[in-house]
Amino acid sequence: MPSTKAVDLAAHPLTAWQGPLGLPDFTRIGDGDFSPVFDAALKAHEAEIEAIAGNKDAPTIENTLAALELGGEALDRVSSIFWCRAGAYTNETIQALERDISPKMSRHFSAISMNERLFARIDDLYQRRESLKLDAETLRVLEKTWKGFVRSGAKLDADGKKRLAKISEELSSLGTSFGQNVLADESDWALFLDEADLAGLPDFVKSSMAEAAEIRGQKGRYAVTLSRSIYEPFSTFSERRDLREIAFRAFTMRGQNGGATDNTNVVRDMLRLRAEKAKLLGYASFAALKLDDTMAKTPKAVHALLDPVWEKALEKAASDQIELQRLATEAGSNEKFAAWDWRFYQEKLRAEKFAFDEAELKPYLQLDRIIDACFDVATRLFGITFEEKKGIAAWHPDARVFVVKNADGSERGLFLADYFARPSKRSGAWMSALQSGYRLGHGASPVIYNIMNFAKPPAGEPALLSVDEAKTLFHEFGHALHGMLTDVTWPSVAGTSVSRDFVELPSQLYEHWLTVPAVLEKHALHVKTGKPMPKALLDKMLAARTFGAFATVEFTASALMDMAYHARPDAPEVPLRFETETLAELHMPDTIAMRHRTPHFGHVFSGDGYSAGYYSYMWSEVLDADAFAAFEETGDPFNPSLAERLRKNIYAAGGSKDPEELYTAFRGKMPSPEAMMVKRGLV
Repeated sequence: MPSTKAVDLAAHPLTAWQGPLGLPDFTRIGDGDFSPVFDAALKAHEAEIEAIAGNKDAPTIENTLAALELGGEALDRVSSIFWCRAGAYTNETIQALERDISPKMSRHFSAISMNERLFARIDDLYQRRESLKLDAETLRVLEKTWKGFVRSGAKLDADGKKRLAKISEELSSLGTSFGQNVLADESDWALFLDEADLAGLPDFVKSSMAEAAEIRGQKGRYAVTLSRSIYEPFSTFSERRDLREIAFRAFTMRGQNGGATDNTNVVRDMLRLRAEKAKLLGYASFAALKLDDTMAKTPKAVHALLDPVWEKALEKAASDQIELQRLATEAGSNEKFAAWDWRFYQEKLRAEKFAFDEAELKPYLQLDRIIDACFDVATRLFGITFEEKKGIAAWHPDARVFVVKNADGSERGLFLADYFARPSKRSGAWMSALQSGYRLGHGASPVIYNIMNFAKPPAGEPALLSVDEAKTLFHEFGHALHGMLTDVTWPSVAGTSVSRDFVELPSQLYEHWLTVPAVLEKHALHVKTGKPMPKALLDKMLAARTFGAFATVEFTASALMDMAYHARPDAPEVPLRFETETLAELHMPDTIAMRHRTPHFGHVFSGDGYSAGYYSYMWSEVLDADAFAAFEETGDPFNPSLAERLRKNIYAAGGSKDPEELYTAFRGKMPSPEAMMVKRGLV
């Protein structure tokens, strides 16, 4: 039975963080604690909103905007822990609560954004903004807040507000269902194999598969799972074409297997509701609504970037496939070349062209050393250091805690990291915050975390990463730095609170330092000999970076599909048929699958995050290629004056200024896509 005792938010471990280092005391938090604390925190926030809206004094920045920004602290705290658990360490209790909390939170925030008295106070400040003599950051926060209210329905009539709130609630529930369905398909599926089935697999793949099988109660056997950290290397190295096909079909059919976890109708309903929402708010399409507050601004601008890349990638993929087919024929295959052959023969072709194979690199990419490399680069660029604190409980025993310090030794914040895959964790990799850093009111220091899904090695063995996994580690740590280095006053523009097509710049830019020779020479040490990666191997790896169009095709197809769904004024009646038709119009090769097919496209359908926004990775890639070129032009990848401009204008500035203004302050100009096309080997 749930407790009926009143919750003391000032003392509860979910909202009064009294654990070591100012963290929540995770040892005192149980699954049953969340529901009553959420209810109490929602009620407390409602009271705070009522106090702001009902204030009889004339609106000021302090009594309205600042009060709104600082309100809901208890709700922020319980939410940050809950959503961390929901993604990284879930169970049936958490998932049931997620289905309950998602619509409840949607209703709560809809009520705030449609509160007429509250909006009247914000609107009063907005109309007087020129006479208030505000600093640039405060003015930007006021403008963003006003626009946020309007885009959330503040100017709709009563019926419109009611309908929009209902749409938002339904979308929230559907997004939760989508994510839980994909997780169920991923965690329920495994292909168990024996030693005789492992032809071609390097030891590191076999080791990961053995651990995955043991976790699933099949000790002594080997498991192919739908975690990318196992699926992709298995598909790359396994000589068993029949098994590669089984794994490929399972991977691409996540969310489309019929029954309770099928996402077909979830997607249909989400697209229909999104189109209705856009129309209600006066936009031509959902993409027009979502892009209104980005650097791209319009679907036309997105296509101006994606379409030329797509055309060049298709040409390159066609020539690549001829080469791959040749290798397959030479290997004695009489089968029609298929999508489950591409990774396997691409690796063979890479070896032929560059005398290089992925397995040769892996012993040099130990997880702990690549973590050290991430930290070392941050120290050399920005002066911050990281000290691990052992024995501090977090949401799962695998999560690690680091204190982040400034160059003068003062504490900057905390960084937590949870690196290994498990059935209770959703797939992918991400960064988030238990607490953002800002100066308003009493201020707060950042508590940032990274989640990964690397294959966990057997006890006592080091975890080894692929090049792509090492890049992922650097990528997510780049996001973490965006959160940790934030230096702003207002919470709503702290850290990664920037436009969607700017948020990937700090993360994608950081990836470049992984392949700086000085970094690899120091940190890419052989797991057995301790010797650094030979220069010849490093040179081959760098030469092979732009090899093949596979990754560009699979990514760009997903970005174009996202835009096709959301740039139309209405929703397709049968989304998966629309997917097939759209890919046919794009001349998508049948030998390459989208990186994310519709039924498991979590970026776009497991919530609202990257809907009509998956293109933003490539948009930011134009910026990151140009930004790193700035360092290359100086001949020093750690150029101190450039690093300081980078810290000040990109990593520390958050959303305090327009992204174009920030980028131009760093680089002196906006870039063209040319550097990105060169980086991808398309020019």
